[in-house]
Amino acid sequence: MTNTILQLLSILITASLVNNVVLSQFLGLCPFLGVSRKTDTAFGMGMALTFVMTLASFVCSLIYKFILTPLDLSFLQTIVFILVIAMLVQFVEMFLKKYVVSLYQSLGVYLPLITTNCAVLGIALNNVTDEYNTLESTICGAATAIGFTIAIVILAGIREKIQYNDIPKPFKGMPIVLITSGLMAIAFTGFAGLK
Repeated sequence: MTNTILQLLSILITASLVNNVVLSQFLGLCPFLGVSRKTDTAFGMGMALTFVMTLASFVCSLIYKFILTPLDLSFLQTIVFILVIAMLVQFVEMFLKKYVVSLYQSLGVYLPLITTNCAVLGIALNNVTDEYNTLESTICGAATAIGFTIAIVILAGIREKIQYNDIPKPFKGMPIVLITSGLMAIAFTGFAGLK
């Protein structure tokens, strides 16, 4: 029991901080750079991704374990996982369009991009590669999404602050965002000692 809790805690810390999906693995950079202009939008994107990634990790783990592996169809895992992720993103998009219209409008084109977000598919595939059970896959998916949310909200907060700074003209816009992201990635390597 204690070993299981320690293993889950290890997965949680590793997936969210040590191997941060954006700052260590460089997956999911499109929404990370595109939606990080305001903290509230960044947080909304993080929550939408958390829902999709957690549920996708859970469902993909079940499908792989109980359908693909017994039928010897594991070679179809990528296609099946993409279909599951697309279905979940459509569900999130319909929910936000109906109940949280302001967030739906502020996310714009980046919400459907969760479907093609390589972070969601990458974690689902990594869970299979790492031979995680369903609980471990779900925890890994949730922790990875939390790590993404932490990174995108921090970047959005920094972008809001540096917007009013005197930045040299060649560095204005995306160059300073990329420099900031690089510095954040360096800072997150400090979490490697937690492993």
